Amino acid sequence: MKKSDKEQFVADLNERLKEARATFLVDYQGLNVENMNRLRGELRKAEIELRVVKNRLMKIASRETETEVLKDEMVGPSALAISYDDVIAPAKTFVEFSKDFKQLKIKCGQISGKFMNEDGIKRLAALPSREALLAQVLSAMQGVPAGFVRVLSGAVSQLMNVLQAIEQQKAEQN
Repeated sequence: MKKSDKEQFVADLNERLKEARATFLVDYQGLNVENMNRLRGELRKAEIELRVVKNRLMKIASRETETEVLKDEMVGPSALAISYDDVIAPAKTFVEFSKDFKQLKIKCGQISGKFMNEDGIKRLAALPSREALLAQVLSAMQGVPAGFVRVLSGAVSQLMNVLQAIEQQKAEQN
């Protein structure tokens, strides 16, 4: 690769890393081409980009980005996963894939500039997906107004019962 090509590649990767919400480093050594393509396909479904980049170029590209916290871990064969939206999906994909393929080793990751080791990524993978979390929040938010309406309708019903009782009582007195 020519120097000008490397400079362009680093600049492009730097822009991608600035846009990323999360990045993960994995050791892919030992995976054959078929399994690597399968991993890329799984990640692509979740709109996650997987790149194999030389460590030196990755360190340069990560400067002034949140991914810079991973620079000490950029040693040996590494693949970089970049997620622009969902931060849980790559963790889930890597954990599930590493169960079937022991050659894939999760090194570390970062979310919004916060370093995560392998254990942190595994705990992250145990969380429900973004859509499931949003559904839970929405359900809780819908429950509050519904409960409030039930309380109000119960109060109105009780008031109506009291008024009917007073009306009957006055009718009996006349």
